[in-house]
Amino acid sequence: MTTLIKLEILRTLRNRRYLFFTVVYPALMYVFFINAYGSGNQAGGLPVKTYFMVSMATFGAVGAVLTGSAQRISLERKSGWTRQLRLTALPGRAYTVGKIAATAVTTLPAILVVFVVGASQGVSLSVPQWIGLAAALWLGSFVFAALGVALGYAAAPEAVQPIVMITYMAMALLGGTWFPVSGSLEKFARFNPVFLYNKLAGFTQPGHSLDLAAVAGLVAFFAVFVAAATVLYRRDTRQA
Repeated sequence: MTTLIKLEILRTLRNRRYLFFTVVYPALMYVFFINAYGSGNQAGGLPVKTYFMVSMATFGAVGAVLTGSAQRISLERKSGWTRQLRLTALPGRAYTVGKIAATAVTTLPAILVVFVVGASQGVSLSVPQWIGLAAALWLGSFVFAALGVALGYAAAPEAVQPIVMITYMAMALLGGTWFPVSGSLEKFARFNPVFLYNKLAGFTQPGHSLDLAAVAGLVAFFAVFVAAATVLYRRDTRQA
């Protein structure tokens, strides 16, 4: 499984399309949003520069794991690679866990590059806050890595890409990625894992701590997505 994770990470980091859309693009969008909103304003209870630094980091992280895991699994299913792996000593559970771990590791560049741009634009956090925020966003990305694996097995290979993009954009739109969610919309957004993911940044506000309700919600989503990925993997095995 360790070898599989290493190969998956290397293959992803060599993908120029991945590097642009999940690392460079969110950083460019961050600069666009802070200029469009005005750096002196507040967004979602945070300074604009901090709010969009987090939302663009999560946007890149979710994109990295969803597109990376779902589309790659669909291609491997289509080419027969997963069928070949089942003939090896690699257990099915190890394959699923390896996919989740490998894609989650590749979110680090997406998060850290946006953080570097945010710091260069004047975002000021203490060292523990920078480390805590990076750790929270990285651990939160495992939720979407599990979702990506589930989607990779749920849909036919030719239908995975549009399903992933629709899911990705819908969660981002209603999860506070492009604009702060408030009012009646927030009641529905609480059932959106991206909204909970963005809420992890709340502890950077003076007098606030880590949002434990958001953490609990993400843990629940992770359990559901892992269970779904396991069931769908077994179904795919029976059909192979």
